[in-house]
Amino acid sequence: MLARLVALVLAVFGLTFTPLAAHAATPLRVATWNLEHLSEDGARGCKPRTDADYALLRAYADRLDADVVAFEEVESIKAAARVFDPAKYQLFIEARPPGDPFPCRGLEGRTLTRQAVGFAIRKGLAVVRAPDVTDLQLGDPNLRGGVDVTVRAPGHAPLRLLAVHLKSGCFSGDKGDACQTLMRQIPILERWIDARAAEGLRFVVLGDFNRRLARPGDWVWTEIDDAQPANADLALAEGSATPRCDPRYGEFIDHIVLDARASRDLLGFEELTYAAGERGSDHCPVVARLR
Repeated sequence: MLARLVALVLAVFGLTFTPLAAHAATPLRVATWNLEHLSEDGARGCKPRTDADYALLRAYADRLDADVVAFEEVESIKAAARVFDPAKYQLFIEARPPGDPFPCRGLEGRTLTRQAVGFAIRKGLAVVRAPDVTDLQLGDPNLRGGVDVTVRAPGHAPLRLLAVHLKSGCFSGDKGDACQTLMRQIPILERWIDARAAEGLRFVVLGDFNRRLARPGDWVWTEIDDAQPANADLALAEGSATPRCDPRYGEFIDHIVLDARASRDLLGFEELTYAAGERGSDHCPVVARLR
């Protein structure tokens, strides 16, 4: 009622009134997407691609319309630029050099290119990059580190983000060699989380965890979500949602993990699935919207 009265008075004097809500910042779209062996050249690596395949991926990146995308399994900045338009995005990738090449299963004569993590961040957002979290590699050049950035979008508080791609093969439980490796990575990840939780900025850890964190009693989730410090009381952006990307899989392994402060800013979660006959990657991108 008061707003209407103010608008009427201003109108008499030829002025305008804009409600406060109109000045609210648009939601920040933060996503993660494993691009399945994305090489610079589709004739190389473990995922053969044509120019049309790269064009399809770029079309989905445009549809995703994210402000920040953590990407995984990308060979280089040049490879990332085939999906994320450099005119729109700033591109960052871990500094780790390529590890030892090894054969691609079922693809005679082809070898694996570097599987790196990084970020595509919309131009216009201020970015400060911290040193990569190389301890996640455990001294193994074929394991991925983490890329650590802080972004500031107009109208938003700063947000610190860590992109990760953890050891594959330990999706649940704790048995096997892959689980032994993952068990060594988790305390390193927890130290980063606890350090950030004690600081003044909200934060997000996102990427391919290769782990079904939403499964009740999951030991990885229990380890990192201990609320010590208080802002290490974490939340999964997907909540109770389940993936639609591939009918064979009923639980997410790609996650957007929010600290206590960022979780209060969560407005929604989406999964962008591929149309029939279009499959750019064996993972679909997921995105969280933050106020």
